[in-house]
Amino acid sequence: MPLALLALAIGAFGIGTTEFVIMGLLPEVAGDYGVSIPTAGYLVTGYALGVMFGAPLMTVLGTKISRKRMLMLLMGLFIVGNLLSALAPAFAVMLIGRIVASLAHGAFFGIGSVVAADLVAPDKKAGAIAMMFTGLTVANVVGVPLGTLVGQSVGWRVTFGIVAALGVVGLVGIARLVPDMPKPEGVRLRHELAAFKNVQVLLAMAMTVLGFGGVFAAITYIAPMMTHTAGFADGSVTWLLVLFGLGMVVGNLVGGKFADRALMPMLYVSLGALAVVLALFTLTAHDKLLSAVTIALIGALGFATVPPLQKRVLDQAHGAPTLASAVNIGAFNLGNALSAWLGGLVIAAGFGYTAPNWVGAALAAGALVLAFLSAALERRAGALSTVVTGSAPTEQQRTAVHH
Repeated sequence: MPLALLALAIGAFGIGTTEFVIMGLLPEVAGDYGVSIPTAGYLVTGYALGVMFGAPLMTVLGTKISRKRMLMLLMGLFIVGNLLSALAPAFAVMLIGRIVASLAHGAFFGIGSVVAADLVAPDKKAGAIAMMFTGLTVANVVGVPLGTLVGQSVGWRVTFGIVAALGVVGLVGIARLVPDMPKPEGVRLRHELAAFKNVQVLLAMAMTVLGFGGVFAAITYIAPMMTHTAGFADGSVTWLLVLFGLGMVVGNLVGGKFADRALMPMLYVSLGALAVVLALFTLTAHDKLLSAVTIALIGALGFATVPPLQKRVLDQAHGAPTLASAVNIGAFNLGNALSAWLGGLVIAAGFGYTAPNWVGAALAAGALVLAFLSAALERRAGALSTVVTGSAPTEQQRTAVHH
């Protein structure tokens, strides 16, 4: 794997840390600004919305410059946003800082996925994408717990200052290690938008929303579920999230490895197993050991879907993949927001803290149905092409159906 992937992974580590570390620092931030915890929660919601809307916006704005330069500009935006958060004199200013930083998130992963895939041979593209996303998964194992510890011990402003410094390291790494890859000639915004007319691109994005939404339906409410149902102490939740993060790291690497060999079968296995494990979590959540194992499995199976889904979008939006790739990153956050809302509804309806697991299982099962539908439509298109042309499918068509 090229060394340039390390620079992308460092940038991903910083972005992953700033996205999730705020959840552990909400009490400190709320106390400093004199606002309620629900009000401080806008720092999480605002970031997620910024990712959703910023992904296509920043990608469109970057269509006129090279991908390397755009990645550098995005890291610059990330640094400014985190510095603003670290120095914010008022809550509203910090919220603005969070939104500024979030604007870099979707476009960085979207453009970074395209760059990572272009750096390697065709049979290693999903593995390269997974290598970049390793930075995001490792952030949940190392960056978030350490950032939370620093924020609680020294002050949350120090945490965001350190995250900004990570952004500087990522920026320098991209500048020195990522080759100058000019934007492909002849690709215009209308070509990028045309990718959304492809039903396979839309199906892949819908799988992203439902599949990853299944993960966050359970994980969003992991603290009350583990303390009230499993009987863990409040302080144990941090280490349970580390287990979840370790599962994410393993799943991401395994998903990238096997997606390069058989993309669609990898999705069938990971989504099907995820639906089953989430359903079983309603039972295992009553036992400490079984719930810890289940949380790690959810992280592994959930993130095993990320490289194949991202590569699926790149494959289906071939020729103009940048915008579709970035929008698919926004789809992950849409899934997070949707599942958190649905999980909250079933808890509020009185079904208990384990009820979101059923929501997650249903969402993952829905993604599996879409995966089978996508493959069926692809096989049908290949068969129709054979009938029309009167010849056997091309090697490219056979490869697409195989994946």
